[in-house]
Amino acid sequence: MEMAGKVLLVSAFVLAIVGLGALGLARLGVDRVPGTLSWKSDNVTVFVPIGLMLLVSIVGSIVLNVLLRR
Repeated sequence: MEMAGKVLLVSAFVLAIVGLGALGLARLGVDRVPGTLSWKSDNVTVFVPIGLMLLVSIVGSIVLNVLLRR
């Protein structure tokens, strides 16, 4: 149970850093990353961040391969 607590704390810290980075980028005027598809209707706007999904997938795969390699 102690390990689960440590994992949750580290995950929360990483999420907080990512959130602060997103806020900082928004203040600099970077609202959307390249590769974001958007569709606007009369009262509905849909954003699909394909570029961000690919980037997170690649980085996550690399990090997990490094951490879980024995």
